[in-house]
Amino acid sequence: MDFEKLTPELLDSDQKELAEIIGWEAYQKLLVNYAGCRIYIKKPERNGKQNRDEIICQKFDGGNYKELAKEFRLSESAVRKILRNCSKK
Repeated sequence: MDFEKLTPELLDSDQKELAEIIGWEAYQKLLVNYAGCRIYIKKPERNGKQNRDEIICQKFDGGNYKELAKEFRLSESAVRKILRNCSKK
């Protein structure tokens, strides 16, 4: 079916729900760009992870593992892992 002829009434229930949530115009843009593709939408807390990790790298002074762990509510080993990845960038 030609997407220009598509109307909300012709959509199945999942697609209709998506179109209602994001709006018909945005749904059409998704069709044009991503029809047939799988799209992964990150949870909000995952979107900020990279930014958090960059801040931890910037704040690291060579020995403040515990302080960073407390500030970012992480384990000290999680902070160390993040800092190991900082040097790889």
